[in-house]
Amino acid sequence: MLFELKEVSKIYGTKFENNIKAIDQLNLKINKQDFVAIVGPSGSGKTTLLNLLAGLIQPTNGEVFYNGIPIHTLNEERRTDLRLRKMGFVFQDYQLLPTLTAYENIELPLRIKKLDKSLIKEKTEMALEDVCLKKFTNRFPRELSGGQQQRVAIARALANGVEVILADEPTANLDSKTATEIVNLFKRFNREYGITFIFSTHDPRLIDKVDRVISLEDGKFLNP
Repeated sequence: MLFELKEVSKIYGTKFENNIKAIDQLNLKINKQDFVAIVGPSGSGKTTLLNLLAGLIQPTNGEVFYNGIPIHTLNEERRTDLRLRKMGFVFQDYQLLPTLTAYENIELPLRIKKLDKSLIKEKTEMALEDVCLKKFTNRFPRELSGGQQQRVAIARALANGVEVILADEPTANLDSKTATEIVNLFKRFNREYGITFIFSTHDPRLIDKVDRVISLEDGKFLNP
């Protein structure tokens, strides 16, 4: 098992404000190599759930486990280290650094990890080839299409050797053809590399291709 949530709730606000219960006593298990979509209307808790799984935020109540590690008990430094080593992130706005080339955006996490230069080069070039962007190595994000920028973001996660990719509305800004290509890439990497994929999405093009759909509404599961 990769992730487990036990009676997890997340409440935003303070005793002096109106509290918003974004996640309400959820129990969830996600296995290694799963290909999962989290679906629901805006405000249903999809992004909050992803952030809890990643340890980007802490639950108000309950427990969050990653590979048996109780990440809700870890301090910020240890959670950051865990994310850097084990998790990749793909967002609808790509989150690329505009002053870095495609190659440099991909190699950045590897440089932060202080890997050997030859290994960084090998991993970065392999990731570019995997997402079919080898000829765009030296282009900046502004010189790439939306789909190409999303491929760079995916390559960055692949090069880092992650176990899981968490994606928040990854096809929201893409046309139908490009969105389908991105989803097919995800599926291929899920099968070939055994990477677990967990998405939040409104996109039926993505939902149709996943192995499991988790439906949320008002912070609760519709299909526990």
